[in-house]
Amino acid sequence: MLSLMVVASAILLAGCSDKNEVGDVSLGLFTTKDIKLEKLDDPKIPGVTCYISHVEANLDFADPSDMSIACRQTGPITYDMLKTIDLSKGGEVIFSTSKSILFKALKVRRIFDEENRTLLYVSYSTKEVNGSHKHALSTVPLWGNPVWQELSQQPLTSGK
Repeated sequence: MLSLMVVASAILLAGCSDKNEVGDVSLGLFTTKDIKLEKLDDPKIPGVTCYISHVEANLDFADPSDMSIACRQTGPITYDMLKTIDLSKGGEVIFSTSKSILFKALKVRRIFDEENRTLLYVSYSTKEVNGSHKHALSTVPLWGNPVWQELSQQPLTSGK
């Protein structure tokens, strides 16, 4: 009975539309798997939009861990925005979504490379699959952006 309820819930949730979904590619007539394309605006740097593609396996208890990410500057990026972000080597998680009922998640983490004045966005799976944590990387260099010069005159961290 419990498994029937889980399957019914999965079917109902599959029909729900995610407001961040910008594309949905079917992998074929005889599969319940689709490639979902989602848009994610950086919550602290709204001038950056990331696009994540990942497989959603309807009626399965876990989605595959593979994903890709591409991030682009889509608006202004200011010095004041950069002052609000976590500047540690580990950066900060800006997005997380469950990929299974057993503790697997897809996360996106932002890290700032101050020396090269580049924002790095890494997407990754929190569960090891076949000996590897699946991950992908995208960068948003600030070259040509007005904040580039400001960062060279006034670094965010001391000692640089």
